[in-house]
Amino acid sequence: MKIVLLGSGNVATHLGPALQQGGHEILQVWSLTLSNAAKLGRVLSADFTDDLGTLDHSADIYIISVKDDVIGEVASSFPFPDKLLVHTSGTVGMDLLGKDRLYAGVFYPLQTFSKQKPINFQEVPVLIEGSTEEVNTNLNVLAASISKTVRAADSAQRASIHLAAVFACNFSNHLYTVSKGLLEKRGLDFNLLLPLIAETAAKVQSLDPADAQTGPAARNDQETISRHKEQLKASPDLLQLYSLMTESIIRCKHPDQ
Repeated sequence: MKIVLLGSGNVATHLGPALQQGGHEILQVWSLTLSNAAKLGRVLSADFTDDLGTLDHSADIYIISVKDDVIGEVASSFPFPDKLLVHTSGTVGMDLLGKDRLYAGVFYPLQTFSKQKPINFQEVPVLIEGSTEEVNTNLNVLAASISKTVRAADSAQRASIHLAAVFACNFSNHLYTVSKGLLEKRGLDFNLLLPLIAETAAKVQSLDPADAQTGPAARNDQETISRHKEQLKASPDLLQLYSLMTESIIRCKHPDQ
């Protein structure tokens, strides 16, 4: 397929090369900032622009990959009503592309992306939704060319998946940041925790998360919990966070207590 990328951020930076490796042609990269469009365009050997009025009309699909609060603005300014327009968001509906648009869809790669971290797109689930059966077929073909896992998911399903992903990924990563801060206060290296983090992630590949849960809250070890809370007295926000997480684990592991 011939593709125009509308965006140059984390997702587009990984999606563009993956699409090329899948046998597709990136014609053009558009971004609100010309320098960003140019940077990704050069990586992809594609044209680039910051003007929606100069978009290449010959593409088969136009993929909006920008912040959620900008998708509607980009879609409303998109100049080709007869072309297939999709976005890559997990949280907003397909209708944001225009309720009267015949050819619209969602192409949501379920992964955390950072520009500086390479990723194997074949392992990234891609969730799709199309306005017509023809669009669904085209999106399925496109997704299957870059990923081993392709699923249909409507707006409500994607919203639930995205919320779950925030808990599993974004909140976990924030807790790594908290952990790093606690260690640095004692002059300790965060790398000490890396084997623990790796094993925790590995266990949920084969165990139910509830069965993999360990630690003082899982044991309802109130003495250890009290000692931890004592250490956090000088940091009320962290104490509150620790207490909420601990109470949630205890309710999960010991529902009758």
